[in-house]
Amino acid sequence: MKRGLPEKRPITNVGKIIAVSSAKGGVGKSTIAVNLALAAAREGISTGILDTDIYGPSIPTLLGLEGLEPELDRNNRLVPLTAYGIKAMSMGFLVPQDSPVAWRGLMLQKALTQLLFEVAWPKLDLLVLDLPPGTGDVQLTISQSLELSGAIVVSTPQDLALRDAVRGVDFFKKVNVPILGMIQNMSTFVCTNCGHAHDIFGLDGVRRECANMGIELLGDIPLHPQICSDADAGRPTVVADSESPQAKAFTILASRLRTTLGMD
Repeated sequence: MKRGLPEKRPITNVGKIIAVSSAKGGVGKSTIAVNLALAAAREGISTGILDTDIYGPSIPTLLGLEGLEPELDRNNRLVPLTAYGIKAMSMGFLVPQDSPVAWRGLMLQKALTQLLFEVAWPKLDLLVLDLPPGTGDVQLTISQSLELSGAIVVSTPQDLALRDAVRGVDFFKKVNVPILGMIQNMSTFVCTNCGHAHDIFGLDGVRRECANMGIELLGDIPLHPQICSDADAGRPTVVADSESPQAKAFTILASRLRTTLGMD
């Protein structure tokens, strides 16, 4: 073990762990993470999702679990909540919805350690970590504390978002976490009235960066208003409209991820 670095530990009962990340907020990372986890579960993979965003947790809203609190098992470990066939844990279950979390340093590390190692997960094939934006303390702690099977970086095609996404890819390379690939979110918008395709945030920016960096483009998720409204309603698209083109994009993504992780 290198001096000053924590020893990496497994999470009990969990097989593979992947991190869904973005170095920039507002690119739909949490929505992607939730729909990916749900699509994986529909592929027959026992799946959980862990919201590691201490300051702005989104998973309770996205899964329709706001206001619910986890129980403790006999060993005082948090028992995950269940939604749509997946297990979920979030700091949003532990603090009131409208209360700000004004923690740093030891308090932040203590909360993160509890979420990582004091949750009574059932046996899972896959645990999806929804990381907060950026490449700061939380990302560094997770990459140094867990044996991650890999990381996925989410970006829109916009050049400004891509600059941060490239930094995110470089971060994971520096901490020796395998890059599973990138996901292009909010790409083409097809008008429901005229059927014309609009590339609102640009065209194929993530695809080009993947080619430049030699990494895989795992998925291309369209810009569709239903994805947003489904998320706000606590019924993600994979559940709310499983036969829609946008839901099928997540199904394709989960299938590719399954192959990439060697879970076929």
